[in-house]
Formats: sequence, structure tokens, C-alpha cells
Amino acid sequence: MSQFTVSGRFKNRDGYSPFETTVDAPNENVAEERVLSEFGSRHGVKRTEIELEEVTGQ
Repeated sequence: MSQFTVSGRFKNRDGYSPFETTVDAPNENVAEERVLSEFGSRHGVKRTEIELEEVTGQ
């Protein structure tokens, strides 16, 4: 599997917070889905409140 760095921002009570995280995934689409799932469960954020800006492979 490849490593992908995903950056963007998610909505919280103070507005939006930027983030950048690295995930292992076979392709960019799976990397995006894993980030959406991770932030949703960790921060209690809906997918519509997460904005992905860039996905880069390493």
C-alpha cells in the first residue's frame, strides 16, 4: 500500500480547523474515504462538514 497525505479543514464549534494527516491506502479514493471515516468517528463530524483540499501520494 502507498501512503497518502490528505489536507483540508473540518467544521468545529469555533469555525473551521485545518488538518493534515497521512494514511495508508491503495489509491487516492480510498485515502479520502478513510480520512472522512476517521474524522467522523474521532471528532463527531459529518462528512458534509469536512472539506478535503489536497491528496498527495508519497
